[in-house]
Amino acid sequence: MAALQANFALPLRSFELALSLEVAGTTALVGPSGAGKTSMLRVIAGLVRPPRGRVALGEEVWLDTERGVALPPEERRVGLVFQEYALFPHLSVRRNVAYGAGGRPVDELLERFRIAHLADARPGELSGGERQRVALARALAREPEVLLLDEPLAALDAHTRTAVRAELAELLRGLGLPALLVTHDYEDAAALADEVGVLVDGSLRQLASPAELVARPRDGFVAAFTGANLLHGRARRDGGSLTTVRLESGDEVFSADEAEGEVGVVVYPWEVSVSRTHEAELGSALNVVRGEVGSVVEVANRVRVRVGPLTAEVTTASAERLELGRGGVAYATFKATGTRLVPL
Repeated sequence: MAALQANFALPLRSFELALSLEVAGTTALVGPSGAGKTSMLRVIAGLVRPPRGRVALGEEVWLDTERGVALPPEERRVGLVFQEYALFPHLSVRRNVAYGAGGRPVDELLERFRIAHLADARPGELSGGERQRVALARALAREPEVLLLDEPLAALDAHTRTAVRAELAELLRGLGLPALLVTHDYEDAAALADEVGVLVDGSLRQLASPAELVARPRDGFVAAFTGANLLHGRARRDGGSLTTVRLESGDEVFSADEAEGEVGVVVYPWEVSVSRTHEAELGSALNVVRGEVGSVVEVANRVRVRVGPLTAEVTTASAERLELGRGGVAYATFKATGTRLVPL
């Protein structure tokens, strides 16, 4: 399988999108709206031409500004799935898929995506998950060598999203194509991709496996975007095995990481326990933060609760036992080994 290589710079309204990326399996770029994610896909697909750069699939060069090479979109072997799927509302499912097939039979694709029974339906009659399957089938009807997906799950409701995410992950694993997707949702990226990059203002902050991003975030933005709590403070070493960090609130917490000066204290919700008293569930956790119970939200079979500046993730049974729904004061506790110290 040939790898997709993209190295280019594209001026945007308030910053320059500058990327150097190689995609062999499935890669996801995640970042806030306006970070340049969709623009990157448009450059690779040939819909936007940067003033300088190179895009190639293996030895096949699609763009090389120094050599004056710039293949049009129809000559690039790319399947592009747009955020809102961009299906033709006046065409049936069969004709939408056939539009990208260039006269090739589409029955096999309809069967593969389990939409054969919808062949005569129009997009307006389909559910969000069905529309996504049609869009994917149309993209693959071109027999592409690269698949590009722009926010592939953004148009789905929460109920449909989980099931379609699992379907899409299975499809991407089975295709054997370089696939590049962009999303603002880290959970989607981690579930779908072998490696995930965090893109901010046109710059790639970090590119690694989902596990690596969580275990060793390069900076505070990466940590926060992967779902961590991020507390600001000043670190000092006192000659012991732990680093002491005085938070902006005045609280002191401890970390097994070494650092000095201004830092971000990173702790993930699943590393945080909650109790109603200072001593109740402290155990071996050195760090205790007292705060008012804020939001209490059920997420699948867990409960996310805000205690002061921290979000903790606890079991439903714990949330009920501690009566977190009634508010009041609680204590968030976490171990020194459960924290990471990162530059701000």
